[in-house]
Amino acid sequence: MDFNEDFLHFIWKYRLFNSKKLVCSDGEELQVLHPGFLNTHAGPDFSDAKLIIDQTVWVGHVEIHLKSSDWLLHGHQNDAFYDAVILHVVYEHDSPIYRTDGSLVPVLVLEGLFLNRILDNYKALIANANYFPCERHIGSLDQIHIYSFLSRIVVERFEQKAEEVFEKLNSNRGDWEQVFYCFLARNFGFKVNAVPFELLAIVMPLHILSKHKNNALQIEALLFGQAGFLEQEFFESYPLQLQREYLFLKKKYRLVPMNAAVWKFLRMRPQNFPTVRIAQFAALIVKSSQLFSKMLRMERLSDLHAIFNDLPVNDYWLTHYHFNKTTNRVVVQPGKGSIDNIIINTVCLFLFCYGKYTDQSGLSDRASDFLERIPSECNVIVNQYNSAGFDVPNALTSQALLQLNKYYCNEKKCLNCTLGLKILKK
Repeated sequence: MDFNEDFLHFIWKYRLFNSKKLVCSDGEELQVLHPGFLNTHAGPDFSDAKLIIDQTVWVGHVEIHLKSSDWLLHGHQNDAFYDAVILHVVYEHDSPIYRTDGSLVPVLVLEGLFLNRILDNYKALIANANYFPCERHIGSLDQIHIYSFLSRIVVERFEQKAEEVFEKLNSNRGDWEQVFYCFLARNFGFKVNAVPFELLAIVMPLHILSKHKNNALQIEALLFGQAGFLEQEFFESYPLQLQREYLFLKKKYRLVPMNAAVWKFLRMRPQNFPTVRIAQFAALIVKSSQLFSKMLRMERLSDLHAIFNDLPVNDYWLTHYHFNKTTNRVVVQPGKGSIDNIIINTVCLFLFCYGKYTDQSGLSDRASDFLERIPSECNVIVNQYNSAGFDVPNALTSQALLQLNKYYCNEKKCLNCTLGLKILKK
């Protein structure tokens, strides 16, 4: 067989079989009033199905297997919970199945009951070598249906990420400002230095930085010092000042710095070096205290952008991308794309999470509204869908496509995807 049980679930759920004069394997007439509801937990595959078998109405579970003998292979014969199964749906019937009381479980054999083109479509999706299964078909689908589905996928993406936020919130005793600070720091590292930045936020907690919010040099000293970049010999005035401040604060707060070797510099543009990013992050802390509370009050995207614009980055970084290394003028302000990335992955996420946590749907709606107003992300994955003829007008759509690609397309879960189902049904 060139398919799995998921394919049979799909056939059963949407009743894509010839339902005229259905009969069970023992000759009993069968009528499907309702196929039931797919069960994603332990137990039979479908619950609350409603059938008429030999003129008797039955309500109960439906179990689906490729072969009827799989019932025995999975050990269902020893589980009394499966006694409530009223129909065993299989592709191939190779063994009679009995309940624990000895009664025979009726069997419906699907082989020959559905059109071959449905299976052909399924094989074409699953077995193709394209970037994603429906690459050749997505451009022909109704855009309204696609965007409706992607709106739900965005919520799914938020929900998944929210689990980590709430876990961190619990470990930080409900301190939203600290958790937001940690996620913001990780975002400043982008992909390459995300983990070191997150570690920096842990070893340099926000409550200590808050005590020095009116002293930019001390904020910079604490962050660069804890990042491990002040554990060397300096000859320039600015890093020497940072080092002196850090040595005092390190002793005062009993701080233990990170190993600077964890930071990555290779194959990066100077403006993306972690030293420059830390300088920007320090400037953001100096410019805006209580960032999380401030972010919650902002209803305009332009106000959010203003927070990250014109950061008071120390002039030292205009001619340096690393300590003790001078260079031509460096861009020290984060670009619009970087700011959009932070708003997408941190601000919007926390609006959604806090809205859910406090039952304020308006905040969650604002997160979606911001995503709709931000241009689409430009990356390899999004470009693949764009090249296939799919329009990606904004960040809400690009975020949905990232979720779709990772959890559906890459996993070949076309039968769990609205787009895949529409193609299979065509």
